[in-house]
Amino acid sequence: MHSIKIIVFDDNKRIRDSLKLLFTSHVEFEWLGAYENASKAVELVEINSPDVVLMDIGLPDISGIDATYAIKKKFPDQVIMMLTVFDDDDKVFHAICAGASGYIVKSKSLTHLIMAVKKAHNGEAPMTPSIARKVLHLLQQKNAPAEADAFNLSDREKEVLKNLVNGCSYKMVADKMKISYDTVHTHIKHIYKKLHVNSVSEAVSKALRHRL
Repeated sequence: MHSIKIIVFDDNKRIRDSLKLLFTSHVEFEWLGAYENASKAVELVEINSPDVVLMDIGLPDISGIDATYAIKKKFPDQVIMMLTVFDDDDKVFHAICAGASGYIVKSKSLTHLIMAVKKAHNGEAPMTPSIARKVLHLLQQKNAPAEADAFNLSDREKEVLKNLVNGCSYKMVADKMKISYDTVHTHIKHIYKKLHVNSVSEAVSKALRHRL
C-alpha cells in the first residue's frame, strides 16, 4: 500500500513537532519534513513530491495563501490543506481561491486531522456553509461580472451551494436534489476545481483577495 507523503509548513515549533510525532506514528504516512516558513516551498515540493502539503495560513514573510498560489501555479494537481488557528472564513476562502483543497482547524482532535488528510488525499473537498456563502457572494457581485462569469458554475453546482448555505448537510443536499451522496461530492469537487483554475490568473487572484 502506498504511504501518503506529508510535508508541513508552520512557524510554530510545537505544532511542527506534534505533527511529526503524529504522522511518524502511523504506518500509512511518510514524513517528508517540516519547515518554519514557505520561502522555498515550491522548491521543496518539487524535490520531495509530497502527496499532501499542510500549510499554515498565517506564516511570516510569505503567507500560506501566497505560497499555496505559487505551488499550485507550478504544480496544479498538488493537494494542499491549510492549517488555521481559527475558522477565519475570509482567509480560508482566499486560500481555496489560491488552490487549497480544504482546511484544518488546529484545535481539532488528532483523529480529525488524520481523517481530513486522508479525505484530501482521496480527492474529497469539504465545504462549510460559510465558505459556500462566500462563493455565492462572489458570483452575485455586480461589480465583478468578469470574475464571476469566469467560474462558469453550472445550475446544479449553484443549487448545491445554496443548499449548503441554508445549512443542509451533504446527505440532506443529496435527498433534496434527489441525487447520490457521491454526486454531491463530485459537484463540490468541480466547484473547487473551477475556483482553482481561475486563480491561476494573477489578476483574478488579486481581485478575489481585495474584493471579498
